[in-house]
Amino acid sequence: MNLPNKLTIFRIILVPLLLVVLVVRFPIPSWATQVIAAAIFLIASITDLLDGKIARKYELITDFGKFMDPLADKFLVFAALLGILYRYDGMSDPVAFANLRPVFIWAAAIVMFRELAVTSLRLIIAGKDGLVIAASMLGKIKTTTQMICISTILLEPVIFANFAPFGERHILSYATIALMTVMTLWSGVDYIVRYWKFIDPNK
Repeated sequence: MNLPNKLTIFRIILVPLLLVVLVVRFPIPSWATQVIAAAIFLIASITDLLDGKIARKYELITDFGKFMDPLADKFLVFAALLGILYRYDGMSDPVAFANLRPVFIWAAAIVMFRELAVTSLRLIIAGKDGLVIAASMLGKIKTTTQMICISTILLEPVIFANFAPFGERHILSYATIALMTVMTLWSGVDYIVRYWKFIDPNK
């Protein structure tokens, strides 16, 4: 159990903690809950950046890491997306984003569908040729936009609470959702086009 694998496990442990913070109504101000949730998410995201770099630099790549690291990333993003959708229902939260929520639902669905499709593609290719698909540059940019989007949605109402129209209209959240959605679709299509030969229905 080397350091990169420990960081991966730590990231997985943070996933249910993030959900608890987003879903459970604690007797503290809503903005404080959002800041705590954002801090947990950012810490988990940093471990995602560190474990891969450490593993490659010190040749600590293991089968466990190859399997769990991408899963941990998806667990984290999925938990954050679902937690935000549950928390900001447009009614029960004083910092609700009733107008943004319908847009975010579609973006979250696209992210989940893309991640499941690419993961399935990786499994098919690994099963046929034993080939491990490394994350492309588009994939890395996609992951970065997801982290930025989720952090923005959590923190924008807090940071810009007194600076209309940002805090009230979620302008930055809309912008980052659009960017995340575009990069998610672009990177997903890129993977499918490049590796279509492995799933071509005519073969």
